Amino acid sequence: MNPLLKAQKIGFLGAGNMAQAMIKGLIEGGIPANHIYASNRSEGKLIKLVEQYKINAASTNEELIDTCDIIILAIKPQDLLTALEPVGRVFDENKIVISVVAGIRMEKLERFLNGARLSRVMPNTPSLIGRGVIGYLLNDDDDDALDSTVADLFAPLGRVIKVGDEDQFEALMVSCSSGTGFVFEMMMYWQDWIEEHGFSVEEARVMTIETFVGASLLAAQAREGVEDLQARVTSKKGVTAAGLQSMRELEIERALRISFEKAAMRNKEMAREIK
Repeated sequence: MNPLLKAQKIGFLGAGNMAQAMIKGLIEGGIPANHIYASNRSEGKLIKLVEQYKINAASTNEELIDTCDIIILAIKPQDLLTALEPVGRVFDENKIVISVVAGIRMEKLERFLNGARLSRVMPNTPSLIGRGVIGYLLNDDDDDALDSTVADLFAPLGRVIKVGDEDQFEALMVSCSSGTGFVFEMMMYWQDWIEEHGFSVEEARVMTIETFVGASLLAAQAREGVEDLQARVTSKKGVTAAGLQSMRELEIERALRISFEKAAMRNKEMAREIK
């Protein structure tokens, strides 16, 4: 991690699950705990966070913004703009603001941030174990210092990917963040089928997880693409081929594509609902 980043004071406006995952990752990545601050509407969550990670509690959002160099917005979408409205004047061009809030685009955020340097970032749930996909978008692509700050800050949480515009940001969010939930759905079906054939819940769970983990690691380590890997485990007129033929006849690809599009449509609806 960039030594200059370790000297910055980082504040979390919000103390939910994603903030907790990020704080854990930052501390493990080398950011001193006493350089991290948090504020939260619910005092209980904040106290727990302070006790667990030995970070600092800010009594108000205004105090947090005034104290910190980097402010991470980690509040629920429906609550964010209400929280920002009374403290907008505290921001300035020397502040870096990073929003991990879904549904609120750059142009809307900029109206509340008084010229602050801004990035939207979307981590996914595997960030909790340092295996996330973290997409980020800048409001100024020529701000190299902001670019490197965001990339370095989130590197401990997984693979960091810069996107070019809001549409790409949405696609990454749906495929990687919502997509994690889609994968869990398929794993549930997998496990149910195995249990129906006489295996215990724990045996079926292990078999399912290891199948998904093994396939993913094989794809990560192989030089060829996923299609070629699939061909290697599929004999003509064999067992795997029969199953794949059925999946294609049932249009599994179409069902997944519709799921992606439905999630993207809901994201747009949420953005319109947030005033």
